Amino acid sequence: MTSSISDAADPLEAIDEQLIDAEADSIPAPQAPAQSAVASRIILGVSLVLIAFNLRPVFSSASALLPEIRAGLGLSALGASLLTTLPVVCLGAFSPLAPKLAQRLGAERTLLGVLVLLALGTAMRGLSSVPLLFFGTALAGACIAVGNVLLPGLVKRDFADRTALMTGCYTMALCAGAASAAGFTLPIEHALDGSLEGALAAWALPAFVVALIWLPQVLRIPAQTRRSGFRVEGLWRDRLAWQVTLFMGLQSALAYCVFGWLVPILRERGLDGVTAGAIVSVSVMVQAAACLVAPHIAVRGKDQRLINAALCVIAVVALLGLLFAPLSTVWLWAVLQGMGQGGLIAVAMTTIVLRSRDPHVAAHLSGMAQCVGYLLAAVGPLIVGLIRGTTGSFAWSAVLFVLLGFGAAINGWNAGRALHVHARTTQKT
Repeated sequence: MTSSISDAADPLEAIDEQLIDAEADSIPAPQAPAQSAVASRIILGVSLVLIAFNLRPVFSSASALLPEIRAGLGLSALGASLLTTLPVVCLGAFSPLAPKLAQRLGAERTLLGVLVLLALGTAMRGLSSVPLLFFGTALAGACIAVGNVLLPGLVKRDFADRTALMTGCYTMALCAGAASAAGFTLPIEHALDGSLEGALAAWALPAFVVALIWLPQVLRIPAQTRRSGFRVEGLWRDRLAWQVTLFMGLQSALAYCVFGWLVPILRERGLDGVTAGAIVSVSVMVQAAACLVAPHIAVRGKDQRLINAALCVIAVVALLGLLFAPLSTVWLWAVLQGMGQGGLIAVAMTTIVLRSRDPHVAAHLSGMAQCVGYLLAAVGPLIVGLIRGTTGSFAWSAVLFVLLGFGAAINGWNAGRALHVHARTTQKT
């Protein structure tokens, strides 16, 4: 229980092992494994990847159509800000429910409910009603919060011998979902003869289809729950734990500013909606590649201070380029922003594990960083919308981006030190 990352021959393998064990507290133990057919295992792996794909379109699909949503539904600048902020708030507010739901219902059944309700919430956004638009967005955000917590553990639990492969596929599927919604939502609207409602509701279809694909996995696993025999003490009073949490939250705020507002920013600069969506789609796909590379670089240094701070600088400079640089260079800045932002997401998650003495501390530090971090991240897109509504331009958002990047860099530098949080795991009596 006290082994550290440095004990392993391969640092990335040690990270995977800690994450596997860390999820064990919040995910029900599987039945004794039988020799399953190759085809069955492939279906399981594909299902998990498809679930991951559906955990991001809610964010970027509304962003791609934000001008049309405001015009069609009479949404104010404040309303648009709240719409882009609401699902991020839900990520922080509802993520603590995931372990409790998994312990009571089982992770597989919980994920099935997540998919069904996610499809329902996404479909509600296409009913030409402002209250249902917000309620559906909140419902979808709550479902995504639960899926965010449970899905990585299932990937690692059921594919312990292929953790790196499945984690890479899962991460890329998350980015592919966001990129697809950013790039295809506006063309879908055009294909539906300008139907804003149809374009928003269209993303309910893949979630519903994946729920049907996932159903056999639920039916074959009997209900079984397991309570944790451990508790972690002292985490919320630890300075380093708060630095890790702030690093996670501030870099997430930058990420959700991109998801929520980069398409409107580019459209305001004069690009058509399809091109703006394509640029954001490319940027998000570059994030996927960066997610695979950055942890390998991070764990090979004596600490992670330099890479954490450097990636903050890259992400912010690229955002400033997207705001002010000539439009002829916008694709270059989009790729650079994807490299910086994707690397930040990956090293933030890696930092959580590296700063933890044992798997249980890693699990609880991850929960702290996600709950507080996502609530903090929600402030970013809200302020961008308020700046746009107050000044009539996105230009002053540059100040926010610089402040968020500076805060992330400071906390990333401190969180990157080769230390452990002063929290301890004790056996429950």
